[in-house]
Amino acid sequence: MTMLMGTITMPTDAGLASRRLWQLISPTLPIGAYSYSGGLEYAVEAGWVRDEAAVDDWLQGQLRHALSRVDVPLLARMHAAWAGDDVARVRQLSGWLLASRETRELVDEDRHLGQALARLLRDLGLDEAAEWVGDARASWAALYALALQRWEIPLEQGVEAYLWAWCENQVAAAIKLVPLGQTAGQRLLFGLAEPVGGAAAAGLALEEADIGGTAPGVAIASSLHETQYSRLFRS
Repeated sequence: MTMLMGTITMPTDAGLASRRLWQLISPTLPIGAYSYSGGLEYAVEAGWVRDEAAVDDWLQGQLRHALSRVDVPLLARMHAAWAGDDVARVRQLSGWLLASRETRELVDEDRHLGQALARLLRDLGLDEAAEWVGDARASWAALYALALQRWEIPLEQGVEAYLWAWCENQVAAAIKLVPLGQTAGQRLLFGLAEPVGGAAAAGLALEEADIGGTAPGVAIASSLHETQYSRLFRS
Protein backbone atom coordinates (compact mmCIF):
# COMPACT_ATOMS: atom_id res chain seq x y z
CA MET A 1 0.00 0.00 0.00
CA THR A 2 1.27 3.49 -0.79
CA MET A 3 0.21 7.04 -0.18
CA LEU A 4 0.71 9.90 -2.60
CA MET A 5 2.42 13.17 -1.69
CA GLY A 6 2.12 15.35 -4.77
CA THR A 7 3.95 13.41 -7.47
CA ILE A 8 6.01 11.38 -4.97
CA THR A 9 4.86 7.92 -3.91
CA MET A 10 5.89 7.05 -0.33
CA PRO A 11 5.82 3.42 0.88
CA THR A 12 3.83 2.58 4.00
CA ASP A 13 6.07 1.90 7.01
CA ALA A 14 5.22 -1.78 7.54
CA GLY A 15 7.80 -2.18 10.30
CA LEU A 16 6.53 0.60 12.54
CA ALA A 17 4.53 -1.70 14.82
CA SER A 18 7.64 -3.80 15.49
CA ARG A 19 9.66 -0.74 16.38
CA ARG A 20 6.90 0.43 18.73
CA LEU A 21 7.13 -2.96 20.43
CA TRP A 22 10.91 -2.68 20.76
CA GLN A 23 10.42 0.62 22.56
CA LEU A 24 7.71 -0.85 24.78
CA ILE A 25 9.96 -3.66 26.09
CA SER A 26 13.20 -1.68 26.16
CA PRO A 27 15.12 -1.75 29.47
CA THR A 28 15.35 2.04 29.10
CA LEU A 29 11.57 2.44 29.39
CA PRO A 30 11.17 4.86 32.34
CA ILE A 31 8.82 2.80 34.52
CA GLY A 32 11.22 1.55 37.20
CA ALA A 33 11.12 -2.17 36.38
CA TYR A 34 14.82 -2.42 37.28
CA SER A 35 14.00 -1.84 40.96
CA TYR A 36 12.09 -5.13 41.39
CA SER A 37 13.34 -8.71 41.66
CA GLY A 38 10.03 -10.53 42.18
CA GLY A 39 11.25 -12.41 45.24
CA LEU A 40 14.57 -13.42 43.70
CA GLU A 41 16.52 -11.28 46.16
CA TYR A 42 15.32 -13.33 49.13
CA ALA A 43 15.80 -16.61 47.23
CA VAL A 44 19.46 -15.70 46.76
CA GLU A 45 19.81 -14.52 50.38
CA ALA A 46 18.36 -17.81 51.64
CA GLY A 47 20.65 -19.88 49.43
CA TRP A 48 17.84 -21.32 47.31
CA VAL A 49 19.35 -19.79 44.18
CA ARG A 50 23.14 -20.04 44.18
CA ASP A 51 24.33 -20.26 40.60
CA GLU A 52 23.46 -19.98 36.93
CA ALA A 53 21.69 -23.35 36.78
CA ALA A 54 19.51 -22.47 39.77
CA VAL A 55 18.54 -19.13 38.20
CA ASP A 56 17.53 -20.96 35.02
CA ASP A 57 15.38 -23.39 37.02
CA TRP A 58 13.82 -20.51 38.99
CA LEU A 59 12.85 -18.62 35.84
CA GLN A 60 11.69 -21.58 33.77
CA GLY A 61 9.48 -22.74 36.62
CA GLN A 62 7.73 -19.38 36.73
CA LEU A 63 7.31 -19.30 32.95
CA ARG A 64 5.59 -22.71 33.01
CA HIS A 65 3.54 -22.54 36.19
CA ALA A 66 2.69 -18.85 36.59
CA LEU A 67 3.18 -16.56 33.60
CA SER A 68 1.88 -18.98 30.96
CA ARG A 69 -1.13 -19.87 33.08
CA VAL A 70 -2.07 -16.42 34.41
CA ASP A 71 -0.37 -13.46 32.72
CA VAL A 72 -0.55 -14.66 29.13
CA PRO A 73 -4.21 -15.73 28.95
CA LEU A 74 -5.37 -12.64 30.84
CA LEU A 75 -3.22 -10.38 28.68
CA ALA A 76 -4.79 -11.91 25.57
CA ARG A 77 -8.29 -11.33 26.92
CA MET A 78 -7.49 -7.73 27.86
CA HIS A 79 -6.19 -7.19 24.33
CA ALA A 80 -9.53 -8.45 22.97
CA ALA A 81 -11.42 -6.24 25.40
CA TRP A 82 -9.48 -3.15 24.29
CA ALA A 83 -10.27 -4.07 20.68
CA GLY A 84 -13.96 -3.95 21.59
CA ASP A 85 -13.57 -0.78 23.69
CA ASP A 86 -14.87 -2.77 26.67
CA VAL A 87 -13.10 -0.92 29.48
CA ALA A 88 -15.26 -2.61 32.15
CA ARG A 89 -14.00 -6.00 30.96
CA VAL A 90 -10.40 -4.74 31.02
CA ARG A 91 -10.87 -3.62 34.63
CA GLN A 92 -12.36 -6.97 35.61
CA LEU A 93 -9.49 -8.89 34.01
CA SER A 94 -6.85 -6.57 35.47
CA GLY A 95 -8.39 -7.05 38.90
CA TRP A 96 -8.25 -10.81 38.36
CA LEU A 97 -4.56 -10.57 37.51
CA LEU A 98 -3.79 -8.49 40.60
CA ALA A 99 -5.77 -10.92 42.78
CA SER A 100 -3.51 -13.69 41.46
CA ARG A 101 -0.44 -12.00 42.92
CA GLU A 102 0.26 -13.78 46.18
CA THR A 103 1.95 -11.13 48.31
CA ARG A 104 1.63 -7.44 49.03
CA GLU A 105 4.97 -6.73 47.35
CA LEU A 106 3.97 -8.50 44.14
CA VAL A 107 0.66 -6.62 44.00
CA ASP A 108 2.42 -3.31 44.67
CA GLU A 109 4.99 -4.07 41.97
CA ASP A 110 2.33 -4.76 39.35
CA ARG A 111 0.32 -1.67 40.29
CA HIS A 112 3.38 0.57 40.26
CA LEU A 113 4.48 -0.64 36.84
CA GLY A 114 0.96 -0.40 35.47
CA GLN A 115 0.47 3.17 36.68
CA ALA A 116 3.94 4.16 35.45
CA LEU A 117 3.16 2.73 32.03
CA ALA A 118 -0.19 4.55 32.05
CA ARG A 119 1.60 7.87 32.62
CA LEU A 120 4.08 7.16 29.84
CA LEU A 121 1.42 6.07 27.33
CA ARG A 122 -0.62 9.16 28.16
CA ASP A 123 2.41 11.32 27.47
CA LEU A 124 2.99 9.46 24.19
CA GLY A 125 -0.51 10.36 23.02
CA LEU A 126 -2.65 7.41 24.15
CA ASP A 127 -5.33 9.44 25.92
CA GLU A 128 -7.17 6.30 27.09
CA ALA A 129 -4.28 5.56 29.44
CA ALA A 130 -4.84 8.76 31.43
CA GLU A 131 -7.71 7.40 33.53
CA TRP A 132 -5.48 4.55 34.74
CA VAL A 133 -2.91 6.84 36.30
CA GLY A 134 -3.27 6.34 40.05
CA ASP A 135 -5.91 3.62 39.56
CA ALA A 136 -5.44 0.75 42.01
CA ARG A 137 -6.76 -1.66 39.36
CA ALA A 138 -4.03 -0.76 36.90
CA SER A 139 -1.70 -3.63 36.08
CA TRP A 140 1.27 -3.76 33.76
CA ALA A 141 -0.51 -6.22 31.46
CA ALA A 142 -3.65 -4.05 31.18
CA LEU A 143 -1.72 -1.02 29.90
CA TYR A 144 0.63 -3.16 27.83
CA ALA A 145 -2.40 -4.71 26.11
CA LEU A 146 -3.71 -1.22 25.36
CA ALA A 147 -0.45 -0.28 23.67
CA LEU A 148 -0.40 -3.52 21.65
CA GLN A 149 -3.93 -2.97 20.42
CA ARG A 150 -3.69 0.72 19.58
CA TRP A 151 -0.25 0.43 17.98
CA GLU A 152 -1.40 -2.56 15.90
CA ILE A 153 1.23 -4.92 17.29
CA PRO A 154 0.28 -8.57 16.64
CA LEU A 155 -0.84 -10.28 19.85
CA GLU A 156 1.40 -13.33 19.51
CA GLN A 157 4.46 -11.15 18.99
CA GLY A 158 3.45 -8.91 21.89
CA VAL A 159 2.95 -11.85 24.26
CA GLU A 160 6.39 -13.28 23.49
CA ALA A 161 7.89 -9.82 24.01
CA TYR A 162 6.07 -9.50 27.37
CA LEU A 163 7.66 -12.74 28.56
CA TRP A 164 11.04 -11.81 27.13
CA ALA A 165 11.04 -8.45 28.94
CA TRP A 166 10.24 -10.26 32.20
CA CYS A 167 13.14 -12.66 31.61
CA GLU A 168 15.53 -9.80 30.85
CA ASN A 169 14.60 -8.01 34.05
CA GLN A 170 14.99 -11.16 36.14
CA VAL A 171 18.35 -12.00 34.59
CA ALA A 172 19.57 -8.44 35.18
CA ALA A 173 18.61 -8.83 38.86
CA ALA A 174 20.33 -12.22 39.06
CA ILE A 175 23.56 -10.80 37.63
CA LYS A 176 23.68 -8.37 40.56
CA LEU A 177 22.42 -10.69 43.27
CA VAL A 178 24.00 -14.14 42.78
CA PRO A 179 26.26 -12.59 41.38
CA LEU A 180 26.75 -13.72 37.78
CA GLY A 181 28.92 -12.43 34.98
CA GLN A 182 27.50 -10.75 31.92
CA THR A 183 28.31 -13.77 29.76
CA ALA A 184 26.41 -16.04 32.15
CA GLY A 185 23.46 -13.68 31.84
CA GLN A 186 23.58 -13.97 28.07
CA ARG A 187 23.74 -17.76 28.30
CA LEU A 188 20.61 -17.68 30.45
CA LEU A 189 18.74 -15.50 27.96
CA PHE A 190 19.89 -17.66 25.05
CA GLY A 191 18.52 -20.73 26.79
CA LEU A 192 15.24 -19.03 27.76
CA ALA A 193 14.33 -18.15 24.16
CA GLU A 194 12.72 -21.53 23.49
CA PRO A 195 10.76 -21.79 26.80
CA VAL A 196 9.43 -18.26 26.20
CA GLY A 197 7.91 -19.39 22.92
CA GLY A 198 6.38 -22.46 24.55
CA ALA A 199 4.95 -20.46 27.44
CA ALA A 200 3.42 -17.93 25.06
CA ALA A 201 1.78 -20.62 22.92
CA ALA A 202 0.47 -22.55 25.93
CA GLY A 203 -0.98 -19.43 27.53
CA LEU A 204 -2.71 -18.27 24.38
CA ALA A 205 -4.36 -21.69 23.98
CA LEU A 206 -5.66 -21.81 27.57
CA GLU A 207 -9.43 -21.83 28.09
CA GLU A 208 -10.76 -19.21 30.50
CA ALA A 209 -11.97 -21.84 32.97
CA ASP A 210 -8.40 -23.17 33.19
CA ILE A 211 -6.70 -19.86 33.98
CA GLY A 212 -4.77 -20.05 37.23
CA GLY A 213 -1.33 -21.01 38.42
CA THR A 214 1.10 -20.59 41.24
CA ALA A 215 4.77 -20.72 42.12
CA PRO A 216 4.82 -21.38 45.90
CA GLY A 217 8.56 -20.79 46.25
CA VAL A 218 8.23 -17.35 44.71
CA ALA A 219 5.31 -16.50 47.00
CA ILE A 220 7.29 -17.55 50.07
CA ALA A 221 10.39 -15.66 48.93
CA SER A 222 8.36 -12.56 48.20
CA SER A 223 6.61 -12.59 51.58
CA LEU A 224 9.89 -13.05 53.44
CA HIS A 225 11.53 -10.31 51.37
CA GLU A 226 9.13 -7.84 53.00
CA THR A 227 11.10 -8.16 56.26
CA GLN A 228 14.52 -8.90 54.82
CA TYR A 229 17.13 -6.86 56.69
CA SER A 230 19.25 -5.65 53.77
CA ARG A 231 17.67 -5.14 50.32
CA LEU A 232 18.67 -3.79 46.92
CA PHE A 233 15.25 -4.32 45.33
CA ARG A 234 11.68 -3.35 46.17
CA SER A 235 10.36 -6.90 45.78
